[in-house]
Amino acid sequence: MSSKLLRFVYGFCCLMLVIFSLWQFNDPDPWFWISIYGYAALLAGLAAFNKYYRYWALAGAVLFFLGFLYLYPSSVSEWVQQEWTQQDLSMKTESMEQARESFGLLIAALVLALVSYGGWRSRKIAY
Repeated sequence: MSSKLLRFVYGFCCLMLVIFSLWQFNDPDPWFWISIYGYAALLAGLAAFNKYYRYWALAGAVLFFLGFLYLYPSSVSEWVQQEWTQQDLSMKTESMEQARESFGLLIAALVLALVSYGGWRSRKIAY
């Protein structure tokens, strides 16, 4: 991937994660999730400007991936069926909320893994 394209991807991921953060204000535990998405957004935003905190990104990626595994729904097909039946974004059950949160953690983990890889690839690092 070219450097300009990668910077665009980081910028897009930053914007996406900021939007995820804003969606959390109606959550039962908003500051926890705002800080998670904000952390990933900050590191992606900095990477868009060639400032790589790759060890911080790698640590976040590992922690968020472990959180994804912990919250992973017992039945993805059942969760998807509940979402299709409900047809809105309000939380009806605790299992639906945990499934959504697990995949949010997966997205944040993937973004941070990409940031860490980009820092390693460019050999630019800011501790």
